[in-house]
Amino acid sequence: MGDYDVVVIGAGPAGYVCAIRAAQLGQKVAIVDKQWLGGVCLNVGCIPSKSLLKNAEVAHTLRERGKEFGFSFENLTLDFSAAVKRSRQVSERLTKGVGFLMKKNNIDVHMGAARVTAQDTVVVTDSSGSQTTLKAKHIVVATGASVAVPPGWEIDGDKIVTYLEAILQEKLPKSAIIIGAGAIGLEFATVWHSYGVQVTIVEMLPRLLPLEDEEISAELAKALTRRKISYLTGHRVQSIQATEGGVQVAVSGEKGDKILEAEQALVAIGFRPNGRGLGLEELGVKLTERGAVEIDERMATNVPGIWAIGDVTAKLMLAHVGSAQGIVCAENIAGVETVTLNYEMMPRATYCQPQVASFGLTEAQAKERGHEIKVGRFPYQANGKALGLGESTGWVKIITDAQYGEILGAHLIGPEVTELLPELTLAQMMELTPHEIARNIHAHPTLSETLMEAAHAASGQAIHI
Repeated sequence: MGDYDVVVIGAGPAGYVCAIRAAQLGQKVAIVDKQWLGGVCLNVGCIPSKSLLKNAEVAHTLRERGKEFGFSFENLTLDFSAAVKRSRQVSERLTKGVGFLMKKNNIDVHMGAARVTAQDTVVVTDSSGSQTTLKAKHIVVATGASVAVPPGWEIDGDKIVTYLEAILQEKLPKSAIIIGAGAIGLEFATVWHSYGVQVTIVEMLPRLLPLEDEEISAELAKALTRRKISYLTGHRVQSIQATEGGVQVAVSGEKGDKILEAEQALVAIGFRPNGRGLGLEELGVKLTERGAVEIDERMATNVPGIWAIGDVTAKLMLAHVGSAQGIVCAENIAGVETVTLNYEMMPRATYCQPQVASFGLTEAQAKERGHEIKVGRFPYQANGKALGLGESTGWVKIITDAQYGEILGAHLIGPEVTELLPELTLAQMMELTPHEIARNIHAHPTLSETLMEAAHAASGQAIHI
């Protein structure tokens, strides 16, 4: 039995960050996870996928753009298993780093399945069946989310897979159907197509990346067409089944039904929060119908001493949002000064090619809320660094309130836009206007100049367009 100030259940980006911040604030902390430190993100999610995407970028350049860059090969060989092995090395390095941080901050690590049996009690059952009881003044639930799979869809891990099997497999199919045109589906489409896989994306909603600005979806659709990646939007999957040679996916759209065939299908339609089965309901903790733990702005549940952060809250299922929640939660537990999170202004990033990054309101949302808006735009085709990189697809768009100059949102598509976005989210948080962004001198030539130029345009003083 151990007595703690804080016990965190779940060691992903929300949980381990919360544990570290709580320890920094003088709390005695333990963290529990049934599988691995670093959670899905570091082990089989956002980190290894970025490693694979780098390999894919190189593969695409060599396969499709060699002549443009002056490369020629008589017999180009691409070893996807080497890419996967490199991605595993990247993950392992980071997960070891999380273990080091736990030791550095004197956080006790307990590996096993956790169940909350009382407001102050967590029982951990390890792989051998042995149980450990942890007592805590505060319990933080950070158990993440699991893949959403509709009834009747059987994931066999071979012909029909989720992100988990897809990110670990060392051999690629010759053809694949990707169900879902969100971030995961588009990132795998980018990787697989770059290695020569014939990819077809199926999306139920009318457009790719349906939660992004409509112009982003349209620009991305053009980019996929240029890369010869097939997609069907506005098509619902009626059934999916394994066959002797691969998979059959029956889809229906406005123009009728179709049967799609490929060697493999990836199900990437979303996630469900892991709020059930932890003992929370028995204690009276409120959960949504989907199984998300309900929290207030402090990250507290309706039961004193029990808190929740990360994907299990379903506020915004992104690793960086979970980490931000973890810090706020730890600070509220310790009773120190903290902030209130604005989920609408959180950055969003999709690492397909071209990359997509955004935050805040779309044009349509801003108008629906009654804002009179000004929009500043700048295309990558007019940016010297982008032209030098050979990556001139896309643009930057900043949406502002016409009267006060307040930044309402920004939407970017193009090279490395995920790296550029923080300048804009920082400006919004600090209540800067496009005028201040435009007056901030950006080094030349850089991709970041597109932000300055879009800000000039939003102020009605466009320079290079």
